[in-house]
Amino acid sequence: MIWLYIFIFIGSCLMLFCAGSWLVSALIRMAKYLGWREFVLAFFVMAVVGSLPNLFVGINAALHKIPQLSLGDIMGGNVVDLTLAVALAVLVAGATLPAPSRMVQTSTLFTAGVAILPLILILDGKLGRGDGLVLLSAFTLYIFWLFSKKERFKKVYEDADEGIIREFKTFVKDLGKMVLALALLFLAAEGLVNSSIYFFESFNLSIPIMGILIIGLVNALPEIYFAIVSAKRGQNWMVLGNLMGSIIVPATLVLGVVCLICPIEITDFSPFAIARIFLVIAAIFFLIIVRTGQKITKKEALVLLFLYIIFVAVEILCR
Repeated sequence: MIWLYIFIFIGSCLMLFCAGSWLVSALIRMAKYLGWREFVLAFFVMAVVGSLPNLFVGINAALHKIPQLSLGDIMGGNVVDLTLAVALAVLVAGATLPAPSRMVQTSTLFTAGVAILPLILILDGKLGRGDGLVLLSAFTLYIFWLFSKKERFKKVYEDADEGIIREFKTFVKDLGKMVLALALLFLAAEGLVNSSIYFFESFNLSIPIMGILIIGLVNALPEIYFAIVSAKRGQNWMVLGNLMGSIIVPATLVLGVVCLICPIEITDFSPFAIARIFLVIAAIFFLIIVRTGQKITKKEALVLLFLYIIFVAVEILCR
């Protein structure tokens, strides 16, 4: 029986990654067809759509009365996005990541605040439905600001392959891929949640730690891949839109939905304590380097990478 659940868990992780990658590839072409700006394209394609694995895991976890798994997934994923993903994008591309735009600067401030917001709301030991509405309101506020001016999201793509992107058959084909990927994401999320419950009940493993270290990293893999590819192509807006959105959406929209379905009560906060500390440090450091230097250098990327390694080591050693 144990090998069956190990197989289900590993298979679900692989399915989650593959389906997320297919979904992103299809929707990038669909979003370019609509002529969205790179930053907004990355935000919606990689953040909103890329966060669907988080959403499916969260909904399944809430329905199974273990919403702590979703909280761990989102906290762990946010740490990955603020440290490992940013660091690899800069180091692999071999260049600094500039962020001079006022839109990016404002989004950076909002990103840091949103990453910390759930940690503030849960200080009383619970993320209730009222807290969920606060998180959903924060998401709505950011979306309203982002789309309040047309120049923030509209752009004609110079690198777009008009012969492919404008072709309606390709658009329909990508739509079909999106539906298939969504179905696979649902199955993968169900497999992850059920196998996590089995490991928790059989081996007394910590549900929050599984979410923080394993599921959070798996769900962040498509975002990391997208960030690296975009950085190598010099599409800095895509990198920043991807990473900021991948923090904002799970911490507001996904966590808000989970709280509405099943409030998250934390009787023992120790599994989340380390993640909370590192998340605050990463958010503040990310905010400082982007808003002061208006760029992320290789040295700063190495600091972020080192911070993630320390985070994983401390989480493992303190269990």
